[in-house]
Amino acid sequence: MTESLRGALGFAGYGLVAVLSGFGGAGLRAWAARRLLGREPFAERAGVGGRALHLVLSVVVGLVAWFVLFLICIALVRGIAYPSVGGGDYENSWGGPTLAGAWAVHALLAIAVVLPIGTLLIAALGVLQFAFARRLLVRAGAWWPLPVAVLVTMAGALFFVAWTHQA
Repeated sequence: MTESLRGALGFAGYGLVAVLSGFGGAGLRAWAARRLLGREPFAERAGVGGRALHLVLSVVVGLVAWFVLFLICIALVRGIAYPSVGGGDYENSWGGPTLAGAWAVHALLAIAVVLPIGTLLIAALGVLQFAFARRLLVRAGAWWPLPVAVLVTMAGALFFVAWTHQA
């Protein structure tokens, strides 16, 4: 496995675990940094306000990451098991007019497109969580993670509401 792939998967794991790190404290954050990212944990110097904001942002951005993982799983199941979840109209479906062609195209799209893009999206959320944890808990790093985390949270909430209201 290449270093870039290992790093992306590490940040994807961090993006999913970080939802708990807000509650777990410094020990869980140190474990996640060491085990998943291969980095030494940073010494925290935050006050109560910084820790509280980190808790809130970790939870909401982490929930967005878990929602993305949920959507990836749905796409994989629907793509691989297309004949059992499809409408039965293979002539007008992608890969049709045969069942084999429709199944192959749906499975290929789920595995070759949705899985890698979704994993990269979760890894990007992990990078964001690591960056705002560093900013809030160490008081170092760039300023951009905080407004981006708020925007990601709002976009994730809007997408979730739209997804639940689809026909």
